[in-house]
Amino acid sequence: MLKLGVNIDHVATVREARYRGRAEGEPDPVAAALACEAAGAHGITAHLREDRRHIQDRDVWKLREVIKTRLNLEMANAPEIVQIALKLKPDIVCLVPERRAEVTTEGGLDVAGNLVAVSQTCQLMKDAGIEVSLFITPDPEQISAAARAGSQFIELHTGAFAEAFADASHRSAQLARLVAGAKQAHELGLRVNAGHGLNYVNLPALHEVPHLVELNIGHSIVSRALTVGIGTAVKEMLTLMASYK
Repeated sequence: MLKLGVNIDHVATVREARYRGRAEGEPDPVAAALACEAAGAHGITAHLREDRRHIQDRDVWKLREVIKTRLNLEMANAPEIVQIALKLKPDIVCLVPERRAEVTTEGGLDVAGNLVAVSQTCQLMKDAGIEVSLFITPDPEQISAAARAGSQFIELHTGAFAEAFADASHRSAQLARLVAGAKQAHELGLRVNAGHGLNYVNLPALHEVPHLVELNIGHSIVSRALTVGIGTAVKEMLTLMASYK
């Protein structure tokens, strides 16, 4: 069964637009996470950025306390955040690149170019009983490096596929990259997640990609929730995923 991890960062983004710097505010990403779980989500994803632009420290500690499914902490491979993760003990961390100027995470982690640092963090997490995923583009070199780094998962960056979706030829090419990447990762013993830019329109095409374990989806679900409610938005996404073989 293909699992759904709901990224609640954009709920926190709305809160921070009015309540930044305050100890409380609405909407509450933790309440949203619980509603997603109640609707059938298999896990919750939250990105604790170094600049704390949306998810705050108090959010991840509260999530760790109340989440009953699977807590996925997205994070940069930065010393401060690594130490927080080791104390927090999420079920899994996903190492992602960060740039202060970006709106959301752009591109994949350069594992091949930072193999020693990434490997060290993978080992720290493994010693703490925390699984590791690496958010990477479907590039053979990066997938091979992810296996050498000691991660258990990769998360294939589906942004290029999502952006190319309106153009049939470009969509086909990007889908082929994802298919090849998933096969390579599986052969290397890595489990495969995917995410970025997935929505209710493009997700069915992703069913062609083999070996997927979990999709991490945030913006589309939070956007849909504005009109139908977050529980219905999650259930609709799960319905689209149900036919994955």
